Amino acid sequence: MKKHLLIFSIFLLLSSVATTLFAQKVAFVVSDVIRDNFPEARQAEQRIKSIVDDWKRELEGLDKQIEDLKQEIAKNRLVWSDEEKSTKDKQLADLQLSRKEFARHKFEPGGEYDQVVKAMMKPIEEKIYATVQQVAADEGFDIVLDKSVMSLPYANAKYDLTVKVLRKLGVNVEKLEAELKEKIKKDPRNQRKKSKRAPGRRRRKSRSRSRSNPDIEREGTTPNIKPQEEIKPLMEPGTETLPDSLKPKLR
Repeated sequence: MKKHLLIFSIFLLLSSVATTLFAQKVAFVVSDVIRDNFPEARQAEQRIKSIVDDWKRELEGLDKQIEDLKQEIAKNRLVWSDEEKSTKDKQLADLQLSRKEFARHKFEPGGEYDQVVKAMMKPIEEKIYATVQQVAADEGFDIVLDKSVMSLPYANAKYDLTVKVLRKLGVNVEKLEAELKEKIKKDPRNQRKKSKRAPGRRRRKSRSRSRSNPDIEREGTTPNIKPQEEIKPLMEPGTETLPDSLKPKLR
């Protein structure tokens, strides 16, 4: 008995959870599109790119020094003394180590690159997601997914809040709005299906047929009635007596 009660309780709990989930109104945004069209985000990304380009130039300079020193060692190894060769080999090893440490310090997870991105993009990300929450509240949505960070096999474009978020951020969205309307229009689920008119009720055809005349067709058709033959009078015109053939015989 307790086992059945437990199973029933679990069933009720799962039904309640499923009902709650299905009752939620869900929308989505494309955060990459928001960043690409939000001026503040573009400016921050440009500054980050400039810093990274400087680091790459430093790495290229170290690579050139290493390559030049390798060529020098290969060219003069036979004429150098052991001390000179040892000095050059140590110099090459130091350059290679410096290059490795520089790249690791700048680009490893949690390194300077991640710190710069966090410092520059965090205020912008907070502003974007605060705007997303505000638009979702205004539009009456309970959940907003980000299509840029998760795969959505299908999402109806009419639930895309990206354009509305950008408009709230002060971005001119005329072009994006036109593209969104076109997507919504082309989605088969948003196209109205032509309502089919209910067929009119047919009149029931009379099942009764003329018992006296089997040639009468069903109701709605012209009956095939044969013309009656002329009935010959029993008494010939101008006579007042019966013909001899009908007179009673006298006994």
